[in-house]
Amino acid sequence: MIGAVLIGILALTIGGCVCVVWADRGGPRWTRVVAAATVGSGKLVRSYQKAQRNSSSGRNELGGDS
Repeated sequence: MIGAVLIGILALTIGGCVCVVWADRGGPRWTRVVAAATVGSGKLVRSYQKAQRNSSSGRNELGGDS
């Protein structure tokens, strides 16, 4: 079951990347929408990861649990 979910996530990721390239080359409107969603979700993931790194490094400097 977990494998099927991971394969689905991988397929969505690859499809999103294909739409980003296709939209950049002037694809149909729906590819631009999917590309914008893909880029936006990537930005959300990066900002979440930055917040996680900052909060974990802050706990280590203050002598908290690590």
